[in-house]
Amino acid sequence: MSEAINQGDVSFEINELGVGTITFGHPLSNSLPGRVLQKLADTITELGKNDGVKVIVLKSEGEKSFCAGASFDELISIKDLETGKKFFSGFANVINAARKCPKFIIGRVQGKAVGGGVGLASAVDYCYATKFADVKLSELAVGIGPFVVGPAVERKIGLSAMSQLAINATEWRSADWAYKRGLYAAIFDSIEEMDKEINLLAIRLAKSNPEAMSMLKQVFWQGTEHWDKLLMERAGMSGTLVLSDFTINAINSFKKG
Repeated sequence: MSEAINQGDVSFEINELGVGTITFGHPLSNSLPGRVLQKLADTITELGKNDGVKVIVLKSEGEKSFCAGASFDELISIKDLETGKKFFSGFANVINAARKCPKFIIGRVQGKAVGGGVGLASAVDYCYATKFADVKLSELAVGIGPFVVGPAVERKIGLSAMSQLAINATEWRSADWAYKRGLYAAIFDSIEEMDKEINLLAIRLAKSNPEAMSMLKQVFWQGTEHWDKLLMERAGMSGTLVLSDFTINAINSFKKG
């Protein structure tokens, strides 16, 4: 198994105002192996239960890519349906953890988001980005599809825009395109400007009524109560496809390219 699968980590810190910041990272453009996905889901759940946390900021390391999505090294190592379903269920667990978390989650997207990275940006409650935060759902280009992240992306930007991303899987869409369709609440010229606004919003929310915010979040996510089952079914679809010769060859070609 590739060393890249064992790299990457998730950390968090909580400041005196009750702003909890979760940071994930991986040397390969902040891609997400299964181990990192599990830790990310667990950390979101943990901070959601922590009474000392009033609001959560979700970010990734570095100044370039926000998230490259699934780890290709791990995808290519999958040899059976159970392993495949387990890997893709990692994305389902993160999305569901964000959905169920009683605290608002602010997303910080400093650079490009691919596949599962677009799913993360869609699963937060309020997302800021820089002008460099282009998006792409590349799954079809490697023989699968954005099945697990699809419901979160569709909920945020609508079926039409999500299907454009899913079908034209090799084309980047600009941060402005994503902003105009509601994925991003605002886009900024620099990381510094974005962080300033994130800090201001986080402080305001930390001073807001926790019960009101929790109830609002339930209202915003109404109609997604079946996602525990739905996203696991979608993980099974991706887990099946990743075993096909077509997909194995496509992923290998993608990695070489």
